[in-house]
Amino acid sequence: MASNITKSLSNLFSVGNPRKIVDATLEFFRLEAAGGIILVIASALALIVANSPYYGLYDHFFNGINFRIGFSDISGFDFELKKSLLLWINDGLMAIFFLLVGLEIKREMVTGSLATPAKAALPFLAAIAGTILPAGIYIYLNLHNPDAIRGWAIPCATDIAFALGVLSLLGSRIPVSIKVLLTAIAILDDLGAILIIALFYSEDIQSAALAFSILPLTGLFLLNRFHVARRAPYIVLGVILWLAVLKSGVHATMAGVITAFFIPLSVPNKEERRHPAQRLEHDLHPWVAFLVLPLFGFANAGVPFDGMGWNTLMDPLTLGIALGLFLGKQFGVFGAIWLAVKAGLSPMPEGASWAQLYGLSLLCGIGFTMSLFIGGLAFTSTYMQAEIRIGVLAGSVVSAILAYILLAVCGKKQNPA
Repeated sequence: MASNITKSLSNLFSVGNPRKIVDATLEFFRLEAAGGIILVIASALALIVANSPYYGLYDHFFNGINFRIGFSDISGFDFELKKSLLLWINDGLMAIFFLLVGLEIKREMVTGSLATPAKAALPFLAAIAGTILPAGIYIYLNLHNPDAIRGWAIPCATDIAFALGVLSLLGSRIPVSIKVLLTAIAILDDLGAILIIALFYSEDIQSAALAFSILPLTGLFLLNRFHVARRAPYIVLGVILWLAVLKSGVHATMAGVITAFFIPLSVPNKEERRHPAQRLEHDLHPWVAFLVLPLFGFANAGVPFDGMGWNTLMDPLTLGIALGLFLGKQFGVFGAIWLAVKAGLSPMPEGASWAQLYGLSLLCGIGFTMSLFIGGLAFTSTYMQAEIRIGVLAGSVVSAILAYILLAVCGKKQNPA
């Protein structure tokens, strides 16, 4: 399957017959969606295990077993990282996910659907409104609890793999313009979430480690400045940057995004024009879609429902997340799209109806991966983590089901381009 993904992505970025480009685009979305379906399965398995007699084993495996790396030199300098498997996944493997996100953001901003103000206007406005309204709903419901306010950003992001997974079930009934717009909104959502994590969820900053990070940053800048096409030096410096950022108190996944922005999209030489960022994106995609994200979902979605009732859903923290995703996302995204089109700021997406755009807005309420990730940064309490997961699952599942029903009813077979 990995070879098929790499081939389809290579076709997507090749220059050729327009029909082939459309076919390659559709194939890319199908493969992206496949990763979303596997993520759904992994998350469902986590829920089953967490509510079975094997929950103790599940919890001990991810939270009770610590893995250590480190060294001590003769001068007495010690460097040690000791984390549970869950934290190695969330701080380590997820840095690879953020590296891929950074590469996608850079590509879209330079050559894709965010490359010009006209192209970026619609998804940009939709992403902004789709961030502010969910946060506002959450804050309104939790104003009485200053501690809970820290989770305001949990319902702000869209899970692109999940959302495209739902779209894939509808096949050719959905125009490509809807899939492209959804992808652009989700990518901008991810960019917003990255900024939020860096600004609001980094703490206990260690100035020495932060100062040390200047060295790998300088190296990355020089590699980019001298048009180095080999990817290995960027990865080596990216790992060093990850270690420095992890020790600094800024969340370690930021190193993945920063590294991605330094990897050049194209490097001309005497023989050919190389594309290191695109090639790395192609290579990373199957690993992230079919290993990193499913493992993240399986490790983070396990919610034991024992002792919880309907009153848990009515808790302001849980309700704020669920309603933020379900109501905030759909009204924020659709309202921004409607205003932008009616005001003439952006044209109507080609081949799309208002009903399909509303269905797209509902899909933006699927906030699984990034929502759980931010929730883990915001709160450490076991009970609050359970409330977060229930809120994320409730808002995401209801959004997905209603979006699928609406798009299935309003969709129509698209003629090949």
